[in-house]
Amino acid sequence: MRRSRTLAAPWLGLALSAVVLTGCTASAEPPELPPAGVYEHDAAGETSQAEPIPPGGTAAAVTGPLIDAGWFCAQVRANADGRALWCRSGHRDDRDTTDAVVSQVAQFLLDRDDRLAWAWFQLPDTAPDGDDPVTAAAAPALSAIWPGAGDRIRQEADDFERDRTQRQDGEVRRTAWRDGHADYLLSAVDGLVVTARDTSVRRWPSGAEHYATTMSSAVDDLRAGGYDCYYPPQQSCNRVQSNGYFRVSLRGDQIVSAQFGIGSWIEDGRQRHLLSQEFPRGLTFLTEEVRRAVTDRIEDCRRSGTSFAGIVAGTIVIVDARRGPVDGADHVTYLDVQIGTPLAGTY
Repeated sequence: MRRSRTLAAPWLGLALSAVVLTGCTASAEPPELPPAGVYEHDAAGETSQAEPIPPGGTAAAVTGPLIDAGWFCAQVRANADGRALWCRSGHRDDRDTTDAVVSQVAQFLLDRDDRLAWAWFQLPDTAPDGDDPVTAAAAPALSAIWPGAGDRIRQEADDFERDRTQRQDGEVRRTAWRDGHADYLLSAVDGLVVTARDTSVRRWPSGAEHYATTMSSAVDDLRAGGYDCYYPPQQSCNRVQSNGYFRVSLRGDQIVSAQFGIGSWIEDGRQRHLLSQEFPRGLTFLTEEVRRAVTDRIEDCRRSGTSFAGIVAGTIVIVDARRGPVDGADHVTYLDVQIGTPLAGTY
């Protein structure tokens, strides 16, 4: 869901239970996200160093149609049992006066034999006009490895859409089906969850130690920067002075992903809103191994007022920049930053 913000000057104003089943049904119940027990294990050869999608094999096949359509994809973590892939698209919403970026995420889990075991095509941040974004992502991606899967997804999605236009009862709509490859569940809340029938991964990759520290070690530094943090249990902190935010996904105390918003004010070629105003001790929720490189990448985006999606020092970095008034090289910009990715099966 879209998050509404009002920013402080000088970037003020920048952004500042019945279940209907069709087809051959697999289950009337929605799948657990994540599936039960997949993260209830000790470290199993975990690595959280992000890598580009390797050429050839299943990973390249399922992500290839998304990359061709402008998505960013990477292998974000792995262990002895499998590999987790993460893909994201981002585009401007022309209907939004804040120039906000609408994002959509797809997640894939491959087993140790390079077979797709599970996938999740999430709904975008906001409902788009025109084509169904879940089908547009899932059909070509799964058709690349499972013949006929894309046609069936399109058929079921069309039936699902017709049901939406005919029903006004406020129920959460779901439809389930299966084919020779997988069980599928399409939901108006979660998008499309796909569980392969011939393979599974018992222990899902769960590492984040390459790039992130713990929340308990970072919370005092956040408070020093003006964030209202009450951890535990709070995982979302606010900074009233700039209407900033900082939120994390966790596994225990370990930070798995972090998101924050920060303004940039470039005047006479100089940064007037220093990073140290909000992070006086630097980005200490990052490990020393990646902190300098990630910080430099974010500062480059703040100076130029531009967005970024890529891998920096083995770390996923996403920056969505919303530029406001521009005078030559001077500008005010608000940036939404994401570092790392949540565990597969979680938002």
